[in-house]
Amino acid sequence: MCGVVMSWHEGIEKFLKEFFQGMMGALRQTSTDRLEFELRELENIFGLLVLGSFIGIPSPPSGVSLRLLPYMLREMLVMKNRVRDLDDVFGEVAGMMDI
Repeated sequence: MCGVVMSWHEGIEKFLKEFFQGMMGALRQTSTDRLEFELRELENIFGLLVLGSFIGIPSPPSGVSLRLLPYMLREMLVMKNRVRDLDDVFGEVAGMMDI
């Protein structure tokens, strides 16, 4: 009888351990997705702040922007991809928030 009770407890313990590990994995993935989205948005905003004077947005002096331009290859690629994928920004944000 003691062996049956012990294996029953071990089964429940194993189930709960796997359940909570799965929950933690799902939460980590969701958190990672949201952080990646936030990073893309911040890179886009940084690019707009620095290079905005070229399209009429008030920003730092053009000289500063031109000196930073060689270092902004990644931001330029992010901005290009952002414009290409700019179908439905609200839909992307709503999808991240499960609305």
